[in-house]
Amino acid sequence: MVEKRIYETMFIVSPKLDEEQRNAIAEKVKNYIEERVEGSIEKFDRWGMRKLAYRVRKGFTEGDYTLILFRADPEKVNVLERLYNITPDIFRWQTFRREDLEKEEKKKAKTEGKEEEVEVEAEEIVVEETSAEEKPENKTEE
Repeated sequence: MVEKRIYETMFIVSPKLDEEQRNAIAEKVKNYIEERVEGSIEKFDRWGMRKLAYRVRKGFTEGDYTLILFRADPEKVNVLERLYNITPDIFRWQTFRREDLEKEEKKKAKTEGKEEEVEVEAEEIVVEETSAEEKPENKTEE
């Protein structure tokens, strides 16, 4: 099985929908990631209505932003892209792998592993020293 990787997806929902409908779409995407993509959500952040940098083809100057950080198998991430394509109220989206977070995790795991090795070595040294002190010296009197 392939190791799950960290991904970040951001999508923008149409401002023509009311707040409940926008929240429902965000929840739909979240559930889709958990069920169909078989990913685990690490961060679900709703930014709300924000002004766009430029007017898009549909005539919108603002949109409802949502950011999701999740772990998933690389083969299944394309399923999420299909959801975005067939949902007309989501007019912009981007999903990408967060290699920086993966590298950071590996570094932490490595340093924690080294710290554990150092602790084990220190315990072994202490055990060896105490066992050496406990051995009685054989003195023969002449």
